[in-house]
Amino acid sequence: AGADDYLGKPFHIQELLARIQALLKRLHGHNKPGLSVYGIALNEERQTVLIDGRQQFELTAIEFRLLRYLMLHAGKVLSKCQLSEHIYAYENDPDSNVIEVYINRLRGKLGRDLITTRRGQGYVFGKKT
Repeated sequence: AGADDYLGKPFHIQELLARIQALLKRLHGHNKPGLSVYGIALNEERQTVLIDGRQQFELTAIEFRLLRYLMLHAGKVLSKCQLSEHIYAYENDPDSNVIEVYINRLRGKLGRDLITTRRGQGYVFGKKT
C-alpha cells in the first residue's frame, strides 16, 4: 500500500493528463520519453531532456515543469503570468524575474534559438522559420 504519485491543488488539466499517461506507460512497460517536440524529448520518469537523440541533460523540477508546459503549447505565445501560474501553486510577484532566469537556464541547455522572446508578450517554444 502506498502512493505512486501526488498532484497538489490547484492543478492544470494538462498536468493531470500527463501524469495519467506516464502511469499508463509504466503499467504497460513503455520506457519512452513522454513528450517530443522539435527534436527535444522529455523523459517523464527521470525528469531529463534528450536533444536530437544525443545530448541528455538533467533538469530541476521547475525547469522540467516550465519546459514541459512550453512544449505542450509549442508555437503559442505564453505570457510570464501564464508560465508563473503553471509553475507555482501560489501567486507569484508579477514584477519578479524568476521566469526570465529559468528561461535563460533552459536556453543554456537547449540552445538559444528554441525559446524566443516576444517583447511585451511572452515566450514562444519552437524553431524559427
